[in-house]
Amino acid sequence: MTTKIRLLALAIGALAIASVAQAQTTIKNEMIKPINDLSGAATYKAYCSVCHGASGKGDGPAAKALAVLPADLTRIAIRHGGKFPEMDVLMTVSGDSVIAAHGTRDMPMWGPLFKSVEADRAVVALRFRNLVEYLQGIQEKPGTQW
Repeated sequence: MTTKIRLLALAIGALAIASVAQAQTTIKNEMIKPINDLSGAATYKAYCSVCHGASGKGDGPAAKALAVLPADLTRIAIRHGGKFPEMDVLMTVSGDSVIAAHGTRDMPMWGPLFKSVEADRAVVALRFRNLVEYLQGIQEKPGTQW
């Protein structure tokens, strides 16, 4: 990967990994920080929870500062008729499914970002597989309301 592409990926990561500023109306950009733990829970906590929240409800500390509110990740299966769409979720988080008709992506494309900080593609694939399994594990059961 060329240096320019790597820097671009890191810049995108800086926009993606954000924390809310004191007034909770602006976002502080940070560089993507590689983590050694490949578990889905650790990956979610490090890269997803700032927007989607600790429980996946879309209520992370940066959520209010975003133009489009993050999805409630605990209701993916409910939104798909009770079946968790593993491949669709994998394609979404990796950035491999972008539908032009839906406009621009609001969520970062983690595939290029993870590949920019991890040379071993098998490790990147394992991280994604574990993240998708984690998301499947936090799904609400049909009929469950908060």
